[in-house]
Formats: sequence, structure tokens, C-alpha cells
Amino acid sequence: MQKTFLGLTTLIVAVLLHTGSVHAQNYPWCAQYGGSFGGSNCGFTTVGQCRATVSGTGGYCYRNPMFAQGRRYRQPRY
Repeated sequence: MQKTFLGLTTLIVAVLLHTGSVHAQNYPWCAQYGGSFGGSNCGFTTVGQCRATVSGTGGYCYRNPMFAQGRRYRQPRY
């Protein structure tokens, strides 16, 4: 019982102290989903990807107003 408690406590402390870097994604296309959920997602590099995602849901695609022009998309390094 004490080993389990010690292991769980160690795991919780490790998760709370993890300070890895976080990188926001900035893509040029957003999807506004239709239907009863109505969420949005600004994670598309092409309008074709966006349109394929919203097809059949009644949603639409629009340009991301927060997209930084001239920057290339990069996968974050961990």
C-alpha cells in the first residue's frame, strides 16, 4: 500500500512539474462546423482539407484571421 501511494505521489509531482515547451499552431484555414455541435477548428493548411472535413455537416470554411502571413508551418520540436 505504501509503495502504491509513493508511486502515485511521484507520478503526480512529475506531471505537475513538467515544463515542456508549448507551440501554438497557426494555419491559414478554419472550419466552422454546422449541426447541433457547431464547433470550429483552425488547423487546416489547404482549403481542400477544410472542405473535405465539413462536407456533409453543413459547415463552412474561412481564412484564419490570426494566420501569420509569410511564416511557414513547422512541427514543434520537443
